[in-house]
Amino acid sequence: MDPNKFTISINGRKGLTPAESAKLGGSYNIFLQTSLPESVRLYNPDDETFESSQNLFRSIFLRGFAIEILHVYSGPPGIVYRFRHWGYMDGPFKGHAPTGQLIELFGIGTFELDKESNKIIKAEMFFDRGELLGGLVKGESNVASTCPFMK
Repeated sequence: MDPNKFTISINGRKGLTPAESAKLGGSYNIFLQTSLPESVRLYNPDDETFESSQNLFRSIFLRGFAIEILHVYSGPPGIVYRFRHWGYMDGPFKGHAPTGQLIELFGIGTFELDKESNKIIKAEMFFDRGELLGGLVKGESNVASTCPFMK
């Protein structure tokens, strides 16, 4: 990766430089950005820091949360691939009990390589964040619902 040229974009959002990514709190906060109203967000990246997001997801996925390239569709300098991000929910998530179930997220990604250095200068990922978050709220909740029909 060329840190001077690199940008990452999630689901068609504006590409972020490493410095911009760090300001947002890094990895999980970048991957879980959303335009949903705050009142319905299962995970709100605006409320999390790098440390809090890492602690949360490390406590959920005690055995790790692997990313696996399933298929590469094209080769350099433009690389298109399909991926799976997966792990077992061994810890709680925001008031939801662990289920021990496999949680999977599938997506498509691209890398653009610099033609001279062969370093990655652009990464894009496309996926449904609901695949991850939906799996994390399957466990029994110890938090009272705010839904008027559930009372």
